[in-house]
Amino acid sequence: MKKYLYLLFLLCPFFISAQQHKGNPYGLQVIGSDKDYKASYAKNPQNELIEIKREIPNIKLDIKYATKNNFMNQVMYKEARAFARKPVVAQLKKIQLVLNKKGYGLKIFDAYRPYAITLAFYQKALNKNFVANPKKGSKHNRGCAVDLTLIDLKTGKELQMPTPYDSFAEQASPSYSNLPPQVIKNRTLLITTMQAYGFRVIKNEWWHFDFIGWKNYALMDIPFESL
Repeated sequence: MKKYLYLLFLLCPFFISAQQHKGNPYGLQVIGSDKDYKASYAKNPQNELIEIKREIPNIKLDIKYATKNNFMNQVMYKEARAFARKPVVAQLKKIQLVLNKKGYGLKIFDAYRPYAITLAFYQKALNKNFVANPKKGSKHNRGCAVDLTLIDLKTGKELQMPTPYDSFAEQASPSYSNLPPQVIKNRTLLITTMQAYGFRVIKNEWWHFDFIGWKNYALMDIPFESL
């Protein structure tokens, strides 16, 4: 019996390592169970992932990763839904109201993204500058990033921006300037409005905005169908 326990003791680190590699090869702390997720927002209601469309009914969704129309060329989400942490959605609601008064609105391409999807993106993407490194996780995994654009409320059409969503071209950078004046004006309206309510655009994607309080939230790997 003692010999068996000693052998189990020696093999234990191997089993732990194998489990970490299977679920998270980088040893990050990622909330991956419904129980742990519910406990996190029971302790702090701000941790809850809110369905954006339910809180902001007139917001438009175009969830590319629920279709094959994305850089992966495959369906990544089983459901075409968008979630974000409670304070993030509260700010998006304010932004939508401000834009509506000007005749515009938001269209969301992506928001909360399960960590497993970030792993899949990084493995397939040829240009790693446009996908989050899973060694650190993504702000999307924390429920604190949104990919979006502007629409004209009268027509429902997107305002012209420098590139399509998820473009890997240099024109996708928010600082790229060799563009028609109207395109720059549209991009500026989006960025300045988002920044006024606590979001920051990232350096190579005009559509991607991080919530300034993202450090307060854990990485998540809960699929949409469980929310």
